[in-house]
Parts: sequence; C-alpha cells; structure tokens
Amino acid sequence: MNEMFLLKLGEIVLKGANRYNFENRLKSNIRRRLAAYGKFKVYLTQSTVYVEPLEDTCDVDGAWDACGAIFGVVSVCRCRPCEKDLDAIFAAVQSYLGDDLAMGTSFKVESKRSDKRFPLNSIQISQHIGGLIAEAYPNLKVDVHHPAYTVYVEVRDHAAYVHGPATPGAGGLPTGVGGKAALLLSGGIDSPVAGYMIGKRGAELECIHFFSYPYTSELAKQKVLELARLMTRYMGRMTVDIVGFTEIQEAIRDNCPEEYFTLIMRRFMMRISERIARDHGAEALVTGESLGQVASQTMQAMAVTAHVVDMPIFQPLIGMDKEEVVKIARKIGTLETSILPYEDCCTVFTPKHPKTKPSLKAVEEAEAPLDVEGLIERALQNVEKVQVKYED
Repeated sequence: MNEMFLLKLGEIVLKGANRYNFENRLKSNIRRRLAAYGKFKVYLTQSTVYVEPLEDTCDVDGAWDACGAIFGVVSVCRCRPCEKDLDAIFAAVQSYLGDDLAMGTSFKVESKRSDKRFPLNSIQISQHIGGLIAEAYPNLKVDVHHPAYTVYVEVRDHAAYVHGPATPGAGGLPTGVGGKAALLLSGGIDSPVAGYMIGKRGAELECIHFFSYPYTSELAKQKVLELARLMTRYMGRMTVDIVGFTEIQEAIRDNCPEEYFTLIMRRFMMRISERIARDHGAEALVTGESLGQVASQTMQAMAVTAHVVDMPIFQPLIGMDKEEVVKIARKIGTLETSILPYEDCCTVFTPKHPKTKPSLKAVEEAEAPLDVEGLIERALQNVEKVQVKYED
C-alpha cells in the first residue's frame, strides 16, 4: 500500500450538532487545495481525515506541504497503511521507519486501537511491536519517558497505520465556516498577519488595496498582490480589489488641514471598503491596527475612523506589539515580502504633526470642503479586480 496522510482534527471535535457542517467544509477545502497536485481520495472517520494518493504521478510532497497549511487541521502525519496483523504492522515499521530507527538511540511505541475487534489492546500492541523492534535494532534502548524516537501504531477501521511523530497543522477552523470578511491589505507587515488570524477563525477573505499612482509604484502594487498570494496558502484563492486613491489623497491635501490628512484618508478607505465588501457578500471589515502603534491608532482616532461605516470592524492585532506580529509574519512567510522597500499610499502626504486625540466634530469640519460622495463614486468606477491563488 502507498504512503498516505492522516490529518487530525482540532476544535472541530468540540462542535455539537453543527460538527457535520464543519467536517464537510474541511473535506471540501482539502480536496480543492490538493487538486493541483494530482488525484487524491479524501475521507473522514473517527476525527481523522485520510488523504490517499490514487496515482503514481501525484505530487506527494506538494500535497503534504499544502495539508500543513489548511485551517481546521491540528496535526498532520505521513504514514504507511498495512493489514491489521502484527506481522504486517512490524514489516511496515521496518520498511517505513527503519532508517530513522537505525540512527536513533532510544525509542518507545505508542498505539491506539480504534477497531475494538482487534484482539490486542493498545498496551499489548505497543509491547509486542516494541519487543520486535528491540530485537531487530540492538542499537536502541527502550525509553518510555524521553525517547529519541516514537513509533506510532494506529489500528483503525480500514487498516493499521504506522508513522513517526506528527507535524503541527495550521489549527483553527475550516475556511468558510466563519462567514466572509474584507481585509484592508496594505504592503506592510501588519495587515497580512491580521488576515491570517481572522482566516484562522474560519473567515473567507477578500482583499482591498488602495493604490496611489504615481506616488506609489507598480512594484508596490505587485508587492501587495504577492502578499495576497502568500496568504492564499492558508485561505485558498481570493480576489484583490485595487482602488485608485490618487484623486482622493490629492483632494485631501488641497482642501483639508494637514494634521487631519491621515484620519480623513482612513475614513475614505473605510467608506469605500464597506461598499466593496457588501458587493462581495462580506459581513465585516478586517484591519491590521494595533492600539497605540502609530498616531492614527489611538482609541480616539480609531473611533473617528470607524464612525463612517455600519459594518463591524475586526482588529485581530489590537493588543499585540510589533515583535509578536513580526513573529507570526515570519511563520506564515509574508515578512520578507512585507519589508521590501516599496511604499504604499498610507505614507503619501503624511502630516508632520498628526492629530492623535481628535474629536469627531473637528474631523467632520475638516472634511466638509470635500465632495465625499463624488470622490467615492469615481474611485469605485475604476476598481481593478485581480484573482490570486497560491499555485500562481
């Protein structure tokens, strides 16, 4: 039998009557994510998803990498299925894990018997297979407390499965079970991490990016599209709506007090994002704001910004410091792209002394000279929609 994967479920197992819906969504997500790597059989029993390659041409390594980034899976392991027979199980241990055992110094066997028809219980399976390993590999000593290597044996309904230690999965909930949200995606470190974190709670994402040519370059736009592509490793394909923002920023520069530039710009971003989000069927906006990180992220400033929309605004990074955000960005693979030196529109016309504790009345008065609706409508008429997916 060929090598296959076992994907263990996380918090899905705690769901009650809705568990079936979560499991079906997860299986659908796995099948869609693996389609690029060949033909795989995906099925779920006993809180485990089985992923079995059906053709020799399958890209097993590519599929393995993809499975480790699917939300809803808490751990993944490559395994060798075999007959539910002690001799067959030990033969699978030797052929599949023999190289690892030969280089080890100590070991133990952990067994799980889900098929209660099997004549030995879990402890007896471990004792039997452990004895055979000790005879076959005299370099190894048994250490049940701190082994250098652990052999896992799972006797399940369909077959027995032999594998080494599991690898942590992405965790969280399957993409799509938490509804749809729209992420305001800049070229910085924070917003991709915010998208990842809300995606981990099962939200399906669409992205909105504000582009101010010629103040920001084509390279800056491509950087953002690459960030979105990297995010699709976890959340699947998505659309990036690129909004031309130059006219709005120039109007703010020409008509509003400098200390309010950033706040008024953010209010326009929120208004436009809400309209695009509703067109996508999204029910919330997501931003990468962290309380106190910059002048526009004080409580007063964020309240003024949020006042222009009725849609909920999720801020997954609100209580995190930069070091924590950078650590996640590095983990999910977006950091190196985020730090490329291409500025985004948030750095255009930055005031020297921004207002950090604005009142809503003062901001509305500063914004009054602008044709708000006209500027928004013209921006929405020229939105560029770009589809991105990880395999690109």
